[in-house]
Amino acid sequence: MTAVNSKVLEFCQFMGRLKHLPRTGWVIRDIPNCETVAGHMYRMAMLTFLLETKDVDIQRCLKMCLVHDMAESIVGDLTPHCGVSVEDKHRREEEAMETLIKLVPELSGEDMKSLFMEYENQETQEAILVKDLDRFDMICQAYEYEEFHKTPLALQEFFVATEGRFKHPEVKRWVDELNQKRALLTAPVANGEADKPLNS
Repeated sequence: MTAVNSKVLEFCQFMGRLKHLPRTGWVIRDIPNCETVAGHMYRMAMLTFLLETKDVDIQRCLKMCLVHDMAESIVGDLTPHCGVSVEDKHRREEEAMETLIKLVPELSGEDMKSLFMEYENQETQEAILVKDLDRFDMICQAYEYEEFHKTPLALQEFFVATEGRFKHPEVKRWVDELNQKRALLTAPVANGEADKPLNS
């Protein structure tokens, strides 16, 4: 086996971790069999196919969706609940990206690092749109858990945290549609019916 192939396999192993790494936000809320980081990134990437905007590079957005959480294969899914500062989180993730890009061809590594830093810096239209997709996928998942477990409003904090933060017109329309659908689910709560626990 050549050294190059060994690095490819090592990279595959790191990416494979993401298929089994549960997202921390759901874990700390005791949601069983919860979404993984890879699942989150995959749906974000698929959503780029639905965008009709001509103002951004959709292909770059698609790649950014697949790259933006790569570092979590090494550092894990760090959230404010983990007791890690924003600065330390960024430092750990940048160091993880440096490790990962050494495992791939130079041009590919440069592309991955560029996409990752662009997302982190949130200065381009593409990065801002991908952040919208990140938040949209999160509230979609929250809604799906509420619906599946029949626990309306149980994950309201995710909707509160993202309210008013969406910027792209198309994603805003999707959010409005989701909120309208969720309102039908939450109507019984408004009528005084009790919630059931998410892990029931």
